[in-house]
Amino acid sequence: MPFGSSAYYSQDMSSTPAPSSATISQLKSSGWISRPIKEEIRLNAVTKIMAKQPLFEGVLGYEDTVMPQLENAILAGHDVIFLGERGQAKTRIIRSLTGLLDEWMPIIAGSEINDDPYNPVSKHARDLVEELGDDAPISWVHRDLRYGEKLATPDTSIADLIGEVDPIKVAEGRYLSDELTLHYGLVPRTNRGIFAINELPDLSERIQVGLLNILEERDVQVRGYKIRLPIDVLLVASANPEDYTNRGRIITPLKDRFGSQIRTHYPLETDTEVQIVRQEARPPSVGNVTVTVPAYMERVVATFSQLARSSSQVNQRSGVSVRLSVSNYEVMSANALRRGLRLGETNVVPRVCDLEAFAASTGGKIEIEALEEGREGQVLRDLIRASVLTVFREVVSPELTRAVLASFEEGAVVHTGEDVGSEEQAMLLGNIPALRPIVDSLIDGDDSAASLAAAVEFVLEGMHLSKRLNKDTSATGGGTYRSRTVTPSAIN
Repeated sequence: MPFGSSAYYSQDMSSTPAPSSATISQLKSSGWISRPIKEEIRLNAVTKIMAKQPLFEGVLGYEDTVMPQLENAILAGHDVIFLGERGQAKTRIIRSLTGLLDEWMPIIAGSEINDDPYNPVSKHARDLVEELGDDAPISWVHRDLRYGEKLATPDTSIADLIGEVDPIKVAEGRYLSDELTLHYGLVPRTNRGIFAINELPDLSERIQVGLLNILEERDVQVRGYKIRLPIDVLLVASANPEDYTNRGRIITPLKDRFGSQIRTHYPLETDTEVQIVRQEARPPSVGNVTVTVPAYMERVVATFSQLARSSSQVNQRSGVSVRLSVSNYEVMSANALRRGLRLGETNVVPRVCDLEAFAASTGGKIEIEALEEGREGQVLRDLIRASVLTVFREVVSPELTRAVLASFEEGAVVHTGEDVGSEEQAMLLGNIPALRPIVDSLIDGDDSAASLAAAVEFVLEGMHLSKRLNKDTSATGGGTYRSRTVTPSAIN
């Protein structure tokens, strides 16, 4: 699941069977203790922290920043709001909170709002316990089902969150004054669980007001009924920092109700972004065609996003999501795969020429603020070149390029591009032996033709961007590298 993925977590309920207690009497005999939701999460977090275990798996780059703040909030029993731009794993963290719940929780059988067997609040549960006492049946709910979520939209209603009269139940003959005619909303149905609201400021102000009782009095009120349902929930929300201000779309009393406000961020280091890409990206290999992405190309992908986040030509208010790195990695690998299929190769390694595919995966993920219309493509190409140059300077020693430069000054000319096969491009190592030490430092023991060809092209492009070689680009995207000082004859 991607770093800031909107896909739901896997609901794996097969790890441990549900307890065998089937009535309140058996539950009491088992020694089960009822605890408020925040106390339950707090105790389970204490156990993990004492065991030096991470609270969540698969969230990288927050170990020294976000996670300590979140641990404090959980230990303090706070409702939490996460502030951050898109693609900062806010939703993933929120959904991962279910891992701090007890695996199984008992409820009154048939309850729509997870009634506590020791303290039922709905009319159905109260009536059942009054009639049967300790013989009232119970059922068990897995922790994954104790999570509710709503994406805030302007048309969200109180009925969605709190509840409304069910006309079908009224048509069946019940009186409007009967509590059993209620259709509970998402919040009551998440009683004794975790409820999350994504993009909280997008709720209309009157709906935000409706949340105040939940956060302070810990109950909900359904219009037209003189009832109050004491709801036990941990409320977690997310918002963009631009909207979560006095000038934004959030009412001040609601801000005041959240106990902790935690600011998320993008990966601070390129290595962290690379780890996230490795974790989240779709495997590029297909069938009998193997696609291997070398470390330096992974760094180019991650560096592209890092540079975009600091570029004055990219709108930083909308953010540069980590999904950009994941998508760019996938589309670069896909372009390499397509190139390999066309050339009949089964071992494929992405090259610099495959970075042109970024245009498709970047367009919808960053907002370029070009001064002139139509310059978006140029800004994108400049970011790609800057990424390659940055990584080239990190991984290639300038001393090793001097001998390569001498070979070009003696007349070497090199052609690269999607139409050049790996075997043909790898043969350049025989024509320009000075390339070999640099290539060996990049390939990490993989001396296949595809790996050698990719490393050769990366070195040549890096030298061109370092203003040591000239490059002529063809209409098909291929490149011809030559000396900046001599017009030599081509090497075949």
